[in-house]
Amino acid sequence: MTASDALARDAEYAVVIPTLGRPSLGACLHALAEATGPGPVRVVLVDDRPGAPRTALTADVPPSLRARTVVVPGGARGPAAARNLGWRAAGDVPWIVFLDDDVVPGPTWGDDLTLDLSAATERTAGITARIEVPLPADRRPTDWERNTAGLAGARWITADMAYRRAALVAVGGFDERFRRAFREDADLALRVLDAGWTLTGGRRTTTHPVRPAGRWISVRLQAGNADDVLMTRLHGRHWWRRAEAPRGRLPLHLAVTGAGVTALGCALLGRQRAAAAFAATWLAGTTEFALARILPGPGTRDEVLTMTVTSALVPPAATWHWLRGRLVHRKARPHTAFGSGEPATAPRPAVRERLRS
Repeated sequence: MTASDALARDAEYAVVIPTLGRPSLGACLHALAEATGPGPVRVVLVDDRPGAPRTALTADVPPSLRARTVVVPGGARGPAAARNLGWRAAGDVPWIVFLDDDVVPGPTWGDDLTLDLSAATERTAGITARIEVPLPADRRPTDWERNTAGLAGARWITADMAYRRAALVAVGGFDERFRRAFREDADLALRVLDAGWTLTGGRRTTTHPVRPAGRWISVRLQAGNADDVLMTRLHGRHWWRRAEAPRGRLPLHLAVTGAGVTALGCALLGRQRAAAAFAATWLAGTTEFALARILPGPGTRDEVLTMTVTSALVPPAATWHWLRGRLVHRKARPHTAFGSGEPATAPRPAVRERLRS
C-alpha cells in the first residue's frame, strides 16, 4: 500500500443516523448524497421508532446511496443506544460520523470532512462540525428558536460529530443510561478526554433547522434535569465547566418551587402572613422568569401567553425531574479515567437490512 493509499484509507468514514422516521430524514440524506467530495463507505440508519414501523425508510434514501446503506432496528431505547448499534454495525472503518436526522450537511461537506479527517493526529478522537441554526430575519426569535440556536455554540454536539472508531471502542461508546438526546454527547466527550484523547473543531458546516414544536416543549425539556443529575454522579459537580455547558436556571427553579410549596403549606396551617410572604416570593420569581423569556422574543400574543403559562410550570417540572434523577441515579458510581464506573452492557447483535438500488 502506497502512502497516498494509506492516507485515503485513514480518511474513510461511515455515517450513522439514528432516526424516528421524521420527514427531515429525506432532506438530510439528499444533502449528504449531493455534497461534493468523497462519500461515506457506508450509511447506517438506525430505525428507533417504537413498535412496528408503519413505513419503510427506503423511500428517503437517494439512489446514489442505496447500495451503501443498511437499516438497523434500534428498539426505541434512545439515541445513545441507537448510535452504539449504528457504529458497531458500520464495520471496520476508521471514522464514524454521527448525524442527526434533522440536519442538512453543507454543499461542500464531503470535501471539508476529508480535510478535517486528514488533519487529525493519532490522538485526535473526535472532530465536530460548525453548526448553523437559521433564525427568522423579519422578527425576533421565539423562546424555542433561541433554545435551538444554542446548539450552534454547543461543544461536541453529535448533530454532526466525527469520532475515531478506535476511540469509541476504547471507552465503550455512548452511555445508554442517557435515554434522551441530551448530555449523552457531553458524557462521551468527557470520557474520551479522560482516556487521553483530544477533541477538536472542524471546518465542515452543517445546518440545523428549527423543527416545529408544540406549546409545551419547554416543560417537556425539563426531563433533562434528571440527566444532569447523572452527569454530576459520573463526572463531579464541576462537569459543567469541563464540558463548557451552560449551568441553566435549576437553582432558581428549586427556589421558586420551594417558595410556592411553602406558601401552600403555610396557608393550610393557617399561617397567613408567612403564606403571603412566600407567595409573593413565588410570584416575583415566576414573573422574573417570564419576563426573561418574553422580552427577547417577538412579543406576539401567542408567544406571550405561552411564556406566561409555561413560566409557572417549568420550575416545578424541573424540580420534579431533578428529584427523580436523584432517585433513579442514586447508585451511579463516578466515572474513572479508564472506565465508566458501571459494568459494560453487552452489545446486541445488529440486525441489518441492506437496501437495494
